[in-house]
Amino acid sequence: MKKTLFLFYVIFWLTFFINAQEWSGVPVPVTLTGSDTWVLQTNVSDDFNYSAPASNKGSKFFSKWDDFYHNAWTGPGSTIWERNHSYVDGDELILIASRYQNNLVNAGAIHSNNTIIYPVYIESKIKIMNSVLANGAWMLSPDDTQEIDFMEGYGASWSASANEDVSWYAKRMHMSHHVFIRNPFQDWQPSEFSNDTGNPSPNPTWITRNDGNGDINWRDDYHTYGVYWKDPWHLYYYIDGVQVTKREGKDQIDPVFFTNSGTQGDSSNDTRTGLNKAMDILFTVEEQGWRTANGKSVVPTNSELANSENNKFKIDWIRVYKPQSSLSVNDINALKVEIYPNPSNKFVKINSNKLISAIECFDTNGKLVAFKKYDDAAIQFNTNKLSRGIYFLKITAEDGSLTRKKIMKN
Repeated sequence: MKKTLFLFYVIFWLTFFINAQEWSGVPVPVTLTGSDTWVLQTNVSDDFNYSAPASNKGSKFFSKWDDFYHNAWTGPGSTIWERNHSYVDGDELILIASRYQNNLVNAGAIHSNNTIIYPVYIESKIKIMNSVLANGAWMLSPDDTQEIDFMEGYGASWSASANEDVSWYAKRMHMSHHVFIRNPFQDWQPSEFSNDTGNPSPNPTWITRNDGNGDINWRDDYHTYGVYWKDPWHLYYYIDGVQVTKREGKDQIDPVFFTNSGTQGDSSNDTRTGLNKAMDILFTVEEQGWRTANGKSVVPTNSELANSENNKFKIDWIRVYKPQSSLSVNDINALKVEIYPNPSNKFVKINSNKLISAIECFDTNGKLVAFKKYDDAAIQFNTNKLSRGIYFLKITAEDGSLTRKKIMKN
């Protein structure tokens, strides 16, 4: 009898630990009002407890992610993003960097297949590279006009290319947002420093942490980085469950009127919307082109990139929550779909948990370019006649629930 009970408890706890998400027991640091509760958004949350090899990541990975940037852009500065520079090793997502020809940098980038929008709390457990390259966890609207960076870090304390101490960056974590005008290109973001820089701000965008022996280097350990995107005018940033900075109100979110629904940048006509657009989630490694020290560019050298262990950006998990009160009946009884291959050349296969009644396909300008009716839960949508680029599918089920998915046509 005792042996039977012992085996029962062993099996119970093994099952519990296998099925429990890695963030179980880690509280969401934002308290909602009244009896409202947080609801995990499973379509954009991932504990990465599976295998997804660099060159053949498989359906589990591609059900939530694409192993590239969220459009066809190949990267900033000397960066060339490559699909085979990201993988899941059974425990975490890893993005890597390596040398490419002509001093270019190959690096990893992934983005979510589903967008998120306020009110939402997003958080990820991360260990950045020991590298001068930028490691980022961020969100970006599909039209590239609104961005929220809940983690941007540079791990290396020394730049061999510039022969200069760059520990200022290694000891500061960047948490900020951007608003853009794309044509002609203009970019605004807050840039304020923490209280130990001589230029103090109560709401810094560069965050330090002192352990009693000086400011820590963020590369030395895993930390959780998160943001509560409460609404278009309020952002609250967290590290290891503690609020470290915030942005509140029109003058802190968009003082330059770039989010005007009328003429962007026209301060005489205030039609600002704030950060109101749904956004993709991205993890990226990049050489950004703007960093200099000692009059020289801060870029990784051949020898630095040859050290593979120093060029691993590690993401243990990512979790996303929305307040229960913000969810509609359609959210709770959601239409769930898997799309593959994505990107595609001729077609995408769509498997869903409900019968699909119709699919509408829109280009990035919102123009309807294709429409077809269905009566099935497993279908094939033809992309052969579409031009190369980004498209958005509005998929509607027979019960009226719907979802929107982004696809890329090669």
